[in-house]
Amino acid sequence: MQGKQKAVRVRVSGTVQGVSYRVWTRGEAMRLGLTGWVRNERDGSVNALLAGADAAVAAMIEHLWQGPRGALVSKVEIEEATDDAPADFRIIA
Repeated sequence: MQGKQKAVRVRVSGTVQGVSYRVWTRGEAMRLGLTGWVRNERDGSVNALLAGADAAVAAMIEHLWQGPRGALVSKVEIEEATDDAPADFRIIA
């Protein structure tokens, strides 16, 4: 990856479980060259760690507002992350 690197934690709320949001997120993140993870939360939201080039992270955040067919995103909360990202992008439990 080239350019400035960035890592953020993102919580996506709305209709984001039961619509393959995690699988879609993994595919988009990999397409953009990001590393990190995505998981469902008990409150019905989806939480993710996104790490990579600044521009790729920004593009992914924009994509998260759309999501896969069937998703209805009401909120995307972002905070800077200090977590170490894995070398790939994973769906975790």
